[in-house]
Amino acid sequence: MAAQPGRYRRDGLEIVDPVSTKPAWPEGYALKHFDVIDSTNEEARRMAAAGAKAPVWIAADRQTAGRGRRGRAWDSPSGNLAATVLIDPGKPVAQCAQLSFAAALAVSDTVSVYAPHHDVQVKWPNDVLADGRKIAGILLESASSGAVPQWLAIGIGVNLAQHPTDTEFPATSLSALRVAAPSARDALTQLAASFAKWYDIWRAKGFSPIRDTWLSRAAMLGSRIRARLTNEETTGVFEGIDDSGALILRESAGKSRVIAAGEVFF
Repeated sequence: MAAQPGRYRRDGLEIVDPVSTKPAWPEGYALKHFDVIDSTNEEARRMAAAGAKAPVWIAADRQTAGRGRRGRAWDSPSGNLAATVLIDPGKPVAQCAQLSFAAALAVSDTVSVYAPHHDVQVKWPNDVLADGRKIAGILLESASSGAVPQWLAIGIGVNLAQHPTDTEFPATSLSALRVAAPSARDALTQLAASFAKWYDIWRAKGFSPIRDTWLSRAAMLGSRIRARLTNEETTGVFEGIDDSGALILRESAGKSRVIAAGEVFF
């Protein structure tokens, strides 16, 4: 395959010219950067409590207490992207949860820029895969009281230069894909620009276009998967997601189950 403009190979690695791919920072979004921080999501919480004006991205070169879903630790070594966008959607909690899918689209856009020849997919509920392995995770947190949260923090971690090797679901990174990893700052600019696009679509048109695009990129759609819930596991055919983002699993002929929260394995 002929090289694309702004891309070439050197020493077996695919190189992306950042000048040819880097978009402008999205208008209206502030940026706060740290060399080291406990957690970008925790900083978003602190900023929200102090009355910070949204939207703002919080990024760090390294996190000492990064976390993923269900309180799991999230490895955040230098060279990877660790960032949180603090926003004020002004929508009920159920609708705000839809933004995990918008964020997944933004992350998959970003990974695809740097790894255009690899299979980049989204995995329910809020992961991004590259060649079937997890390359990014997303964590939504918000104010704990009220039907309409006063703020929403969307934490995003992308494995650029490194990835953990002891995870239950196999992980990868751009470097492991033999792609020269961009700087975290360049990757953040890509991510912020793409997120602003999908956030604007969500605010203007609702969840439908987000859902349709997410399904077009969904891993294992139409195939059998295993779903782990709080107190049980079940298997079935992954039929899609509903208008709330819940997973639709066909457990047997004529019997489908809607799963609002859980984890899936292939």
